[in-house]
Amino acid sequence: MVRKTGISLAIAGAVMVGAGTARALDFGDLAKKGAGAAGNAAKDKAAKQVNDKLLAEGRKNQCSFKSDSDQLESGCDSKIKKLADALVDAKKRLDAAGVKAYKFEVSGHTDSSGKAEHNKELSGKRAAVIVKELVGRGISQREIVSIGMGSERPVVSPDDTPAKKAKNRRYEIQVRL
Repeated sequence: MVRKTGISLAIAGAVMVGAGTARALDFGDLAKKGAGAAGNAAKDKAAKQVNDKLLAEGRKNQCSFKSDSDQLESGCDSKIKKLADALVDAKKRLDAAGVKAYKFEVSGHTDSSGKAEHNKELSGKRAAVIVKELVGRGISQREIVSIGMGSERPVVSPDDTPAKKAKNRRYEIQVRL
């Protein structure tokens, strides 16, 4: 006499898939998928933490540009050094989390004054200047890109006062996976 236990019924049910077609489950594949999902969650968490820190560092260390220009105002050396140090720290955190394929993105932003095309071009030039400065302080050119956003992503809207316009004239650094 053969006894069927709950476990053997569960295994039999798991093996039977579809309309009478038997197929064995690959538990190794399931384990890999589970590990991959856990690894992706850890990488996503590390990227979020890095981005939060980079955003905060960027806000604390904003360099000013001459009006309607991509020429830095004086006094930016220490700020750029702090940003470069933040990127080095970010690289260490990402490496420790197993994140290998990433780029740092420096996005330039303007206020809403003037023509959109001009603002986009100007913000791109300013972001490129920040990238050049960071590369000059040891960040690999292969790891960092610049992009001009113009006035597309304001922090404050409407920017109808000098103080609000100043908040929108900025650059941000984020890691992109």
